[in-house]
Amino acid sequence: MDKSIGFIGAGNMGSAMIGGIIEAGFAKAENVCVFDLDKEQVNFLAQEYGIQPVESLDEMLNQSRMIVLAVKPNIYPSVLEQLKDPLTEEHIIITIAAGVTLGQVEKIVGAKHKIVRSMPNTPALVQKGMAALCVNSQVSEDEFQMVGEMFNSFGKWEKVNETLMDSVVAVSGSAPAYVFLFIEAMADAAVQGGMARKQAYAFAAQTVMGAASMVIETGKHPGELKDMVCSPGGTTIEAVRSLEKNGFRSAVIEAMVDCMDKSAKMGGK
Repeated sequence: MDKSIGFIGAGNMGSAMIGGIIEAGFAKAENVCVFDLDKEQVNFLAQEYGIQPVESLDEMLNQSRMIVLAVKPNIYPSVLEQLKDPLTEEHIIITIAAGVTLGQVEKIVGAKHKIVRSMPNTPALVQKGMAALCVNSQVSEDEFQMVGEMFNSFGKWEKVNETLMDSVVAVSGSAPAYVFLFIEAMADAAVQGGMARKQAYAFAAQTVMGAASMVIETGKHPGELKDMVCSPGGTTIEAVRSLEKNGFRSAVIEAMVDCMDKSAKMGGK
């Protein structure tokens, strides 16, 4: 199956995806092309990975079957307008922006075209991303699995109903920022306790990564894992009591609900 890929946009997410695709061997570098107004960034990617810079969207469409729109949501209408005429029914459009629905893309380019809506996250930069995928009726199962294989190059993915995409934005798309904030707060406390800043970040980040791995690899409920750490009358249960007293879980839930609401508004809901 044709695995040629064109990226419109070479920012953080586009670059992360390109790196994963090349390093995992999903596609050969000569079959990956990039178009971006930032020529310096495109040239950097060409030198780093051997991908092919292109000078126009038409050139990209001629060279690529899968087209990844790695641009900001507000740029999507303009880019899709430029794509709609030269686009063929063999192309697969892959969106990665919050709030851009399958219906909105179809409204511009036409419902006859193959469209995949995705929501990846920034840990794709280190091949640890998590993405959600949904498709319109024009995408075959084989095509969908091919796109999923591409997302495996830089992490994991799950198929979801499009109605859940706002939840996905909150639980994975935007969520790295909450985790970074948590790590920063943990490190700040360790620094207050006398630890050097660099060492504090190393302890906090490794602990978060290890705890997340325990949830995934053991299959145990997070509450059960928490109970395993909380010895009777110990330091951990004292810290958990303090977090709960200050509304830790409620604050996380409220933040994610606000995130979902914002995503829904961006999608016109």
